[in-house]
Amino acid sequence: MYFFYRLALAFFTLWEKLYMKVYIKVCELQGMKLGKGVKIFERVYFGSEPFLIEIGDQTQIAGGTRFVNHGGTTMTLRRIPGFEDVRIFGRIKVGKNCTIGSNCVIQQDVEIGDNCILGSSSVLTHSMPDNSVFSGNPARFVCSVEQYAESLLDQNTMYPRELEKDKTALNQWLKENLPHEYKKTKVYKSKRTTSED
Repeated sequence: MYFFYRLALAFFTLWEKLYMKVYIKVCELQGMKLGKGVKIFERVYFGSEPFLIEIGDQTQIAGGTRFVNHGGTTMTLRRIPGFEDVRIFGRIKVGKNCTIGSNCVIQQDVEIGDNCILGSSSVLTHSMPDNSVFSGNPARFVCSVEQYAESLLDQNTMYPRELEKDKTALNQWLKENLPHEYKKTKVYKSKRTTSED
């Protein structure tokens, strides 16, 4: 049974990779601009106007991310008298060496600068300056990439770097050596207001 599951998973993974390869090629043929070394993981949606999207070199985009180049809400507005001509279209530009986390939504008229990180599940409605980290819904400035890198150095996982050439060996090392340490529970204080009757 294990072999069957592994075979089914391998087939599904191959299908997903083939689908994305074809989809990206179709988007490029429609005018989407992709830089060198761009990595797109799993399913990413470039919307109905991929020709309005430009992505810089060495950028990586995680699965579930959606690019929205037009405002779909205008369909509702156009049915209201006096607003029949409401339309929203806009470009999206992503700079070089950026990381976009999984399940993000990037809206029209947004530019992401170079060396930027957009946290998972963020909704980006405004542009990001170079070297910045944004996260949330709506996405807001968190820190600079340098500050983020410094914070990660405190949690850095040290292992023999030559293992990165052999994923199986690296996985085995992590399985055997990574400590069983977890983040502490974070307690959020309620901001309740009391009202007098």
